[in-house]
Amino acid sequence: MTMEGQGHDATMDYESFQRDNRCKVNRSLNRSLWICILAGPAIALGIYCGVFQRTSYLACALITLTVALVAGGDLLILKKSPYSYVPSFLALVAMDILLCYMNVSHISVRLTWFVVPLLSLLLRDSRAYIGISVLNYLIIALGVWLESTHYAEIRADFSTPLQGFINIISGCSIEAAIMFVVGLMLSKTTNNYYRKMIGQYADAEVQRQELQENLDILDSMAEIYDYVNLIDFTESTEMSLREENLHKLTIAPGQNHTHMTQSLRPHISADMVDAFWQFTDITTVPTRLIDRKSISGEFISNRIGWFRAQYIRVQGALDQKPDIVIYTIQNIDADKRREEQLIRVSRTDELTSMYNRHCYEVDVTESKEAGIPEDLVLISADVNGLKAVNDNFGHAAGDELICGAASSLFSALGSYGKVYRTGGDEFMAIVHAADYESLLRQIRKNVSSWKGEIVNAVSISVGCASHVEFPDANMDELEKIADARMYEDKERYYRQNGLDRRKK
Repeated sequence: MTMEGQGHDATMDYESFQRDNRCKVNRSLNRSLWICILAGPAIALGIYCGVFQRTSYLACALITLTVALVAGGDLLILKKSPYSYVPSFLALVAMDILLCYMNVSHISVRLTWFVVPLLSLLLRDSRAYIGISVLNYLIIALGVWLESTHYAEIRADFSTPLQGFINIISGCSIEAAIMFVVGLMLSKTTNNYYRKMIGQYADAEVQRQELQENLDILDSMAEIYDYVNLIDFTESTEMSLREENLHKLTIAPGQNHTHMTQSLRPHISADMVDAFWQFTDITTVPTRLIDRKSISGEFISNRIGWFRAQYIRVQGALDQKPDIVIYTIQNIDADKRREEQLIRVSRTDELTSMYNRHCYEVDVTESKEAGIPEDLVLISADVNGLKAVNDNFGHAAGDELICGAASSLFSALGSYGKVYRTGGDEFMAIVHAADYESLLRQIRKNVSSWKGEIVNAVSISVGCASHVEFPDANMDELEKIADARMYEDKERYYRQNGLDRRKK
């Protein structure tokens, strides 16, 4: 995952945290409101004890009823909109009004009054804190104004209610300002802390998920591969993940191959040992994996046949050397055999088992790219009289005739090169011989001795063109020369046998 993705997830996690936190604060403040119902009985007890003289039992009952109604309404809003700011605002405003009434009743609650804005910090929202602080200050001012006459009466230094109001509200303003600034600082500090903490948690969760994914991959690898080793280049260790009891083996300084590789080497096919040893050199693996997720090579073991060795980076930026890689060995012998079978099928003619036209074109292209060998000979061959055999004896007889021609050609040319069936009754051969005349004689000998179950004889027209004869000719030109000579041979065959190729 990219850093941008991590940052986005962290933001989303913080927003989710804020949302869940708001719901919890709403519930807590609602419970606090229900607890505030006890304020009425508590004040009544003070009246009874002679502590509070400027209020009445009726006022206590009204306080209890009002707070109960507000708490009930707050609960209804909470159930309908549990993540809204409204329940918290309603609860805090209700507390402020209750404190204002207690202040008017000469119940000293000044310090408690300043706690209300601090409670709004639980919402972790600076705007909510500022709004509650302003509203709290206005209610304090209202309470002080309502009590200013009383202050003027009981204090000699206040000549008028306004003077008492200004004196007390000035002190409250200073206290409110100090509490407001402190609250803002707390809000900013705690919000930054929570953002950082949640961001770190999101990053840790991403790393945990990546680690879990890697562990799941390793578990699945252990089931798929014959050998699975975890190589740690920072610790210079290797550990087999196929063993029940995992234990690390140390890779000694100067050791270029893992213990697993060393155990495999004696069984590698002799012609592949050097390539295998070079591929499995762990001193070069990190460099070879730069900008790559994995590297692999295919080799043959005299124990399991074909296998694939692969190094897979586990972590780290793609443009850097990996610190940890997975080294796997997988038996692919069955896959290789199927692959070879498919290649054979794709290059083989189904009827004659000779190579087909596709294979011929591939080999011609390779000869063009690599250069024409000195002893190369192109041979073009065509079955004579196939149409007449098909018309008179059926296609089974025609197929037998084609197979007879293929057999005669392969017996004569198979040890010198490849024979291809390039059309219905057309064949090509690419062989390597100094003298193709002896090959032509062998073809004629094979043809003359062939006898089928439906057809008694087969006849083939043949044309040859060698690189020795035409050193300046390319593959296409040699093919045209061979075809032209084959058609000349075919004309001679029909002329000698008194046949017209244009008639049945």
